[in-house]
Amino acid sequence: MTDNTQLSDADALNDTDALRERIAAELVAARERTTLLTTAIDEADLVKQHSPLMSPLVWDLAHIANQEELWLLREVGGRDPLHPEVDPLYDAFEHPRAARPTLPLLAPGEARGYGREVRGRVLDLLERAAFDAAPTAFGESLTVNAFAFGQVAQHEVQHDETMLATHQLRVGPPVLAAPPPPPAPADAATLPTEVLVPGGPFTMGTSTEPWALDNERPAHEVQVAGFYLDTTPVTNAAYAEFIADGGYDNPRWWTADGWAHRQRAGLTAPLFWTREGGRAGVSEWVRVAFGRKEPIIGDEPVLHVCWYEADAYARWAGRRLPTEAEWEKAARHDPASGRSRRYPWGDEDPTPSLANLGQRHLRPAPAGSYPAGAAPSGARQLIGDVWEWTSSDFLPYPGFTAWPYKEYSEVFFGPEYKVLRGGAFGVSPVAIRGTFRNWDYPIRRQIFAGFRTARSAPEGV
Repeated sequence: MTDNTQLSDADALNDTDALRERIAAELVAARERTTLLTTAIDEADLVKQHSPLMSPLVWDLAHIANQEELWLLREVGGRDPLHPEVDPLYDAFEHPRAARPTLPLLAPGEARGYGREVRGRVLDLLERAAFDAAPTAFGESLTVNAFAFGQVAQHEVQHDETMLATHQLRVGPPVLAAPPPPPAPADAATLPTEVLVPGGPFTMGTSTEPWALDNERPAHEVQVAGFYLDTTPVTNAAYAEFIADGGYDNPRWWTADGWAHRQRAGLTAPLFWTREGGRAGVSEWVRVAFGRKEPIIGDEPVLHVCWYEADAYARWAGRRLPTEAEWEKAARHDPASGRSRRYPWGDEDPTPSLANLGQRHLRPAPAGSYPAGAAPSGARQLIGDVWEWTSSDFLPYPGFTAWPYKEYSEVFFGPEYKVLRGGAFGVSPVAIRGTFRNWDYPIRRQIFAGFRTARSAPEGV
């Protein structure tokens, strides 16, 4: 089994200066995004809880600094705690999100000061840190290939994505802006509706990607029967057809749990959609996106649907959600070489021509975009634009090792959570790859999630 390294230039792993430059750049980029998300609003909005599903943004701000101090200054640098009294306040497992506004949290100025204090010390540590690039087994050292630094960079941008979701839930005038994605390429309208992924084995997961997290490991061979996969994510226009055909009113398309949730939660359309006027199809729908009311764009991938909605649509369409293994094979397997790529397009890091990532745009690109980022299977937009629900429960791979702490993945394993793949427009490039696994409850809709559907191919294909 073969897979590749996190750094686009493999030699950089043996070049300490290049590795330090890469880490510093990732930390700076993450902090710039955190700063944007937390300075775009006033202090009243910063300390307010905009939804019981989310933390006050000021909690995220100090939590980011606390985790950076814990893993880099204390665990890697061996330093004493700077402010041990704040540790219990920012323990994500100690306090559920709904209860965090009741805590004596650091005020905005104090949280920013704490973040600056930690970051200054971390950059000093980075200049002196020794990184072991030897083939040490995963789980034995936080400094092998600077794993702890990569983990911290990913942690911060993951909270940036969470804070972006809080901005979407926030009620008030718009405060974030970004240019729209480019229009769909000329061939988007003539793409086949589905692509064939032939059956056979492929290497799933990774054992060599230096900054891959524990649930992505180890690399292992998986047999996948042949299947067909949507070329692009399901669009708003297609989803509007499901609504117009009574998809939310017919229990035939829903699992028992899904139908019970649809009734209990009163689901009638994706989150943030409302009807306006008596027009037919997608044109009767509008949505609120980051404080702006706008018409639904038909060729954009649908957003803010829960797993139950995605599963019901797939059943209505005579199809199903892909398994996690099917999704990864479609995204990574190169039948010409027999190996698994880092990304659908190859091993090079994401660029703006390959995928919609990093909050560069505040919406998905039109279906069929980024032809240069297509997978060998021909599927497009497998990385970026929307997280994609799969049919799979979040479970460990064979040989899984929890590290550096079991609360990152292990405590979530089980049938309560469904796996999402691919990353959305709000995901930073450092925190996404072909092996990256996300998970959430099947009722969640505030996340930037969509989906694509699949169907099994005839036996032997």
